[in-house]
Amino acid sequence: MLNYSEIDSILRALVEPTRRQILERLSRGPATVSQLAEPFGMTFAAVLQHLQTLEACGLIRSEKTGRVRTCRIEPGGLAPLADWITERRIPAERHLDRLGQILAEADQSPPKVQDQEKDEQT
Repeated sequence: MLNYSEIDSILRALVEPTRRQILERLSRGPATVSQLAEPFGMTFAAVLQHLQTLEACGLIRSEKTGRVRTCRIEPGGLAPLADWITERRIPAERHLDRLGQILAEADQSPPKVQDQEKDEQT
């Protein structure tokens, strides 16, 4: 069973463009908070709040060595969201596959009597 509160927190975190950009940067490898803050015109404290949100929902993890905090992507962080999407995608694909079969069968069936009568009249 999926944990919807976990999915909700991931979606809330991803709604913010700055957090998505931070994740994008971290997908290339670990970075310090200073490196992550550099491209944004915001205070260090604001960047820390974004990082705390990402860490709280399990998308990233950080560790502090001395005065330097380094962040990295949490490999399974998006798994709950991916599982939720998959659970909705598979039934939808099955419905579309079935629709395709029905349409293919309709194309192969002989014309109806009314269609034959129209052909004979012309």
